[in-house]
Amino acid sequence: MRVYDFLKYLFSVVGGALLVGAFLWYQSTVTFLDEALEAPGVVTDLVYSRSGDSSSYYPVVQFEDASGQLIEFQSSSGSNPASYSRGEEVSVFYLPGEPGSARINGFFSLWGGALIMAILGGTFFLVGSLMVIVPLIRKGRGAKLRESGQLVTARIQGVEQNTSLVMNGQSPFRIVTQWQDPATAKLHVFRSDNLWFDPSDHIPGESISVYIRPDNPKRYWVDTSFLPKVAS
Repeated sequence: MRVYDFLKYLFSVVGGALLVGAFLWYQSTVTFLDEALEAPGVVTDLVYSRSGDSSSYYPVVQFEDASGQLIEFQSSSGSNPASYSRGEEVSVFYLPGEPGSARINGFFSLWGGALIMAILGGTFFLVGSLMVIVPLIRKGRGAKLRESGQLVTARIQGVEQNTSLVMNGQSPFRIVTQWQDPATAKLHVFRSDNLWFDPSDHIPGESISVYIRPDNPKRYWVDTSFLPKVAS
């Protein structure tokens, strides 16, 4: 559980930091475009680069700045297959007196870095947020059912591992119970919230309390308050 708590805050913090970085990158590009001059250029070469299992072609562009100086630069954005071909004419943005700032006037060349960082940040932040929010929602639902739900006694069927969730190489446990509705004779299966220890040795008797919504037994909460708390 401590690993889960650590990861949920780590994902949220990393995601938030990446989103801030993406915004700052976006703002930097906007400022760059406000101050930059535009000039025609031509792709003179394609530099092949390989890293691990991936490879990319980076265009080398030549252009003439406002003072008539011939400048050549390699784009920091590459792709495979190549987005440009040798001899292709392109538009270039650059800052006066700073030829090293030159960038090809293309979506990915200008906005690709911020976009990738935003996607990564959004993914990390969403996962971290869900890891924080979902347990709170479940806790609130359980509290509401304890106040207004119907208390039934369900027979314990056993303890299972929730293999759909793996944290640090381990899956949590759930207590599985059954209850037959005397009004409809329908059999309902209830599972407890995830438990990060095996509760088998701490379950007294053969039944357990479950709170349900009388109009919808699929909305339920298994009372595991009798179990010992895991030391932090």
